[in-house]
Amino acid sequence: MRYVSSMLLVTLLLLLFAARPAVAVPQFYTVYKKDYLDNHPDKKYAETVNKGTARCFVCHQGKKSRKNHNAFGIHLVDLLDRKKDLKDVEKISAVLKKVVAMHVDPKDDKSETYLDRIKASKWPGGELEELMKEPKEEKEKKETAK
Repeated sequence: MRYVSSMLLVTLLLLLFAARPAVAVPQFYTVYKKDYLDNHPDKKYAETVNKGTARCFVCHQGKKSRKNHNAFGIHLVDLLDRKKDLKDVEKISAVLKKVVAMHVDPKDDKSETYLDRIKASKWPGGELEELMKEPKEEKEKKETAK
């Protein structure tokens, strides 16, 4: 019995130390969901964005590291502090409102905004297939290191 208890304890400790720290901020996503998905006319789109880890791709790029942000997420990182703003729902909502009003191509005032993309049932940061791929910079770093 003592052996089983010891093995269980060791296993739990290993799992605790092996767990990857979360970089994503669920509170930011919760406000995004409330403001832009809950009343979205395309319910299928809203459900797709809200499924499991798919929701990560609203702000993140790639599957390996949650430190990689897509263009939409980069704007949020610039304007929100994940520690200070965690519970400030009003600030999160205001920043989201500011970011969704930005143009996807900042050099072209006629390009669509992130809000236009959301209204058109598109991921704000780009096409889902592209968002799931590791960013090119990450690939280049790995190739350079070899």
